[in-house]
Amino acid sequence: MANSNFQFKTNYAVSSKIEPFYKGGKVQISKDEKYIFCTCGSRVNVLEISTGKIVHSIEHDDQEDITSFALSCDDELLVTASRALLLKQWDWRQAQCTRSWRAIHTVPVASMTFDSTSTLLATGGCDGTIKLWDVVKQYCTHNLKGSSGVVHLVQFHPDISRLQLFSSSLDCGIRLWDLRSSQCVCVLQSHYSAVTSLSFSPDGGTMVSSGRDKICTVWDLKSRKAKRTVPVYEAVEGVVLLPENKDFSQIGVTSKDLHFITAGSKGVLRVWEASTARCVYAQTFTAASEEDEEEEKDDDPRSLMYLLHLPASSRLATVTAEHNILLYQLPGLTTQQQFVGYSDEVLDVKFLGKDDSHIVVATNSCQLKVFELLTNSCQILYGHTDTVLSLDVFKKGFLFASCAKDRSVRVWQMDSGSGQVHCVAQGSSHTNAVGSITCSRIKASFIVSGSQDCTVKVWDLPADLSTTGADIHRLTPRTTEKAHDKDINSVAVSPNDKLLASGSQDRTAKLWSLAGEGDLGLLGVFRGHRRGVWAVCFSPVDQVLATSSADGTTKLWSLQDFSCLKTFEGHDASVLKVVFVSRGTQLLTSGSDGLVKLWTIKTNECVKTLDAHQDKVWGLHSSRKDDKMVTGSADSNITVWVDVTEVELAEEQAKQEDQILKQQELSNLLHEKKYLKALGLAISLDLPHTVLTVIKAIREVEDNRELLEKTVLKLRLDQKESLLRFCVVWNTNARNCHDAQAVLQVLLTHLPPEELLQYQGARTHLEGLIPYTERHMQRIGRLLQASMFLNYMWQKMRVAGAPSSMEQDEEMDTAPLAQPFFMIDKEKGMGSSDEEKRDRDDGDGEQEEDPDCPGEEEEEEEEEEEEVSVTKKASARNGRVENGEGAKTNGSRHSGSEESSEEEDLEEDERDQTTVKVMKCLPLSSSAQCQTFAS
Repeated sequence: MANSNFQFKTNYAVSSKIEPFYKGGKVQISKDEKYIFCTCGSRVNVLEISTGKIVHSIEHDDQEDITSFALSCDDELLVTASRALLLKQWDWRQAQCTRSWRAIHTVPVASMTFDSTSTLLATGGCDGTIKLWDVVKQYCTHNLKGSSGVVHLVQFHPDISRLQLFSSSLDCGIRLWDLRSSQCVCVLQSHYSAVTSLSFSPDGGTMVSSGRDKICTVWDLKSRKAKRTVPVYEAVEGVVLLPENKDFSQIGVTSKDLHFITAGSKGVLRVWEASTARCVYAQTFTAASEEDEEEEKDDDPRSLMYLLHLPASSRLATVTAEHNILLYQLPGLTTQQQFVGYSDEVLDVKFLGKDDSHIVVATNSCQLKVFELLTNSCQILYGHTDTVLSLDVFKKGFLFASCAKDRSVRVWQMDSGSGQVHCVAQGSSHTNAVGSITCSRIKASFIVSGSQDCTVKVWDLPADLSTTGADIHRLTPRTTEKAHDKDINSVAVSPNDKLLASGSQDRTAKLWSLAGEGDLGLLGVFRGHRRGVWAVCFSPVDQVLATSSADGTTKLWSLQDFSCLKTFEGHDASVLKVVFVSRGTQLLTSGSDGLVKLWTIKTNECVKTLDAHQDKVWGLHSSRKDDKMVTGSADSNITVWVDVTEVELAEEQAKQEDQILKQQELSNLLHEKKYLKALGLAISLDLPHTVLTVIKAIREVEDNRELLEKTVLKLRLDQKESLLRFCVVWNTNARNCHDAQAVLQVLLTHLPPEELLQYQGARTHLEGLIPYTERHMQRIGRLLQASMFLNYMWQKMRVAGAPSSMEQDEEMDTAPLAQPFFMIDKEKGMGSSDEEKRDRDDGDGEQEEDPDCPGEEEEEEEEEEEEVSVTKKASARNGRVENGEGAKTNGSRHSGSEESSEEEDLEEDERDQTTVKVMKCLPLSSSAQCQTFAS
C-alpha cells in the first residue's frame, strides 16, 4: 500500500440508530411543548422534539398492546390502558409504574383525557360506557351510560367550573354530560359519520367539531345549537381554532371573524372562515406529480390523521397516515421539523451531504426520506407514485438518483447551504418496475437504470441541473439494451465511467462497454452462481468485479478473462449487497440472515460478523471517507456504524502500556514488602497468575499465616470476591492448591457465610472448589499412609553385621515423618574419608596394592564401617525427629554383646531378604502390593 500506516478494518460499532417509535394510535404533546408522546405497540414512547431522540419508553409488563393513554395537563401523570383491561399510572420521567387498577370496563378502553386541573380522568370504553376517576383520591367518581358502541372521543370543557364532559360514539352524535347530575343533558346532532375532534374558543362559548362526513360544524354552547355547517370536501381528522388578536394574514386571515384550520384526507392544511364557510388558504405541494394533480386519492399516504395545537410556541403538529409527525410554524405554516415514526421495510439507504451528514432512505413507500443524523429530523420527498426500490449518490454527495415501481427515474439535488432537497430531473421510459440505478463516477454526466423489463437504459443528464420554480428537466434515454433474460437486480458503473456491470435473476452478471456514443457493447459474461445475482460492485483499485447472490456466496471476478478469482462463503441465506472498503482490500456484505460481514480479500477470511438486524439487510453503504457505514433492514431499523479499528488499536496499545507500568509497580511493591498494595494492584489487573505470585511471596516470609490473614482481610469487598474467583482457578492445579487452600482458610474462617453468599457467583465458586479439594485430600492421605509405612519399614530394617538397635518385640512408631529420612552431611562424609585415607597411609607400607583393586578384607571392613555409620546417622536423626514431635523413642541403642547365636543370624538373614522384597515394592504406588507385604 502507498500509505505505510494503512490498517485493515477489524470492527464496527453502532454510532446511532433510527428506530420506529410510532406505529399508529394516539399522539399527544406535553404542556411545555418539549416532548411528543405516542404509542408503539405495547409501549408509549417519549420523543424529545429538540433532538429527535427517544428519551423515555413506558411499557406494560404483560406485553399487551396499549389501546389509549393520557398525559395530565401539568405534565406530571401519565395513565395508560391496555388490552388486559388494566389502567396504570406512571411517573414517566422515571419510567416507573406508581399505581395500577382494574378499568371496570368489560372491554378495552378506546379514549382517555384529563381535565384542566389534572385531577379527573375520563375513560371511554368499547362497551359504550364512560368512567370518571379521581386520580388523587383514587376512586371512580362517575359511571356514565347511554352511548351506543365504542366511545372514541371524550373531552372536558376547558372551563372546569362548568363540570361538563363531551363524548362521541358510533351514533355520530356529540353528547354533553353534566357531571353534577351524571346525566346527559343533550345530544348535538349534525354529523352523519364519526366525529373526529373538538376545538373550543378561548371564552368557552363556541365549539367547532369535525367529522369524516367532510363537514365541520360551529356550535353555540349557550343555546346548544349549530351556528354554521362548513363543507370542507374531505374527511376531516382534526380541527383547531386560530387564536384571536394575532396576525395571520400570511395564511389568508383578513378579518376578526372566527377562523379554524382543518387537516384531513387530502394531506393539506386549510384555513376556513366560519362566518362565510370559505377556504381562505390551502397548502400546496412543492413536488406534485401529474397523477396527483389530476386526481386526489382518498388513500393518499399524505393524508393527515391528527392535528394538534402548540399555543406557547405558536406551532401546529400533524400526524400522517404513514406515521410521520410534522411541525409547522405559524403564521406562515412553514415546515419546521419532520419525524418519521415508522419507516416500514427499508429497501435502500445512502450517505448524503457534506461530510456524510445526512442519509437518504428508500422504504416500502413512494416517499423518500432524508434524515439529518445529528437531530434525526427528516425531510419527506414526494414525487414517485409507487414504492421506491433503489438509490445511488454521485461523487460529491449533493446529487442522487432514485428509481421506483412507477417505472420512472428521478434525480434529486440537496442545497449545500440549507440542506433542502428537491427534484431536478425525471424520466419515464421503462415498461416495468425499475429495480436498480447507478450514477456516473467521475462527474454527474449520466445515470444507468436496470428494470424488470430485462433492459438497461443509459440516461444523459443536462450540464446545468438547476431548476426554476416547479419545472424539472425531462430525461430521455441515450440507449436501451436488452441485457438479460430475467429481472435485472443491480447495475454498477466502473470508477473510470467506461464499463458497466449488470446482475440478474438469470444467475449471470455481464460486463458492458460504455465508451462508445451508441449502443452498449457486451464484453463478457460471468457465470458461476447457482441462483440469481443480487448485487454487483467494481473494485476501486483493481480490475475486479464483486458479485453477491441468492446462493449465499460472494464472488470476485477478473475483468480480463472473466474467471472467478475467489469465493466467500459464510452467510446462511441470500447475500443482498456487497461493497468494497479499505481501498479495495476488504469487502462488506449483507444478507437475508440479518448479518453484515467484513471480509479480508487476501486471506479470504471473515474478520468480523455484525449481528446488525433481525431481518433482511437490503441497504448497505460505506461513507466517502470510508470511516463509517449505514445499514437498513426489513425490520424498519436504520443503523449508522463507525469504524473502531484505530480506536481499538489505540486502546489495546494503551492497555498494554498500562499493564507494563503496573507490572513494574507491582515488582517494586513486592521488593519493598508492601504486600497489601501489591495484592490490590494484582487483583485490579485481573490476572490470576499475577495474584498467585503475590500470594506465594507472602507465604515465603516468616509468620506467613498472620501476614496472609492480615493482608487478605484488609481487601475491599470486590477484591475479596475476585480473590475467591482466582482461588477456584488455582485449586485445579496440584502445584498451586496449597496457596489456594491457604487463602480459602482465611476467607472461610473470618468471613460470615452471609457475606460470602453475597459475592457474585459465590455458590458456583464454592461448588467448583469441592471436587478438587476432595481430590487433594485423598492425595495427601495416600502420601501420609506411604510415609507412615516407610517409617515402619525403616525402623524394622537392619544392616547386615550391624548391632541390633531395636528389640524384637518393640512396638512400631507411627508418628509421621516431618523431615526426609536421609540427609547427607558433606563435611562429615569428607572428614571420614580423609581419616580413613590417613589410616590406610599409616598402615603397613611395605605391601603396595593397586588403589583400584582393594583387598577383600579392607573392602569388607570399609563396607561395615560405612553401613554402621549410615545406620548411626539415621538412628540419631530418627531420635531427633521423634523428640521434636514429642514421640517416645529409644534413640540409637547397640547390643553390648559381640557374640551372636545361629538363631539370631537366621533371623537377620530372613529380615534382610524381606527388606529386599519391600524395597522392590517401594517405587510402585499400588496399594495392593503393599498389602501383599503386610500379609
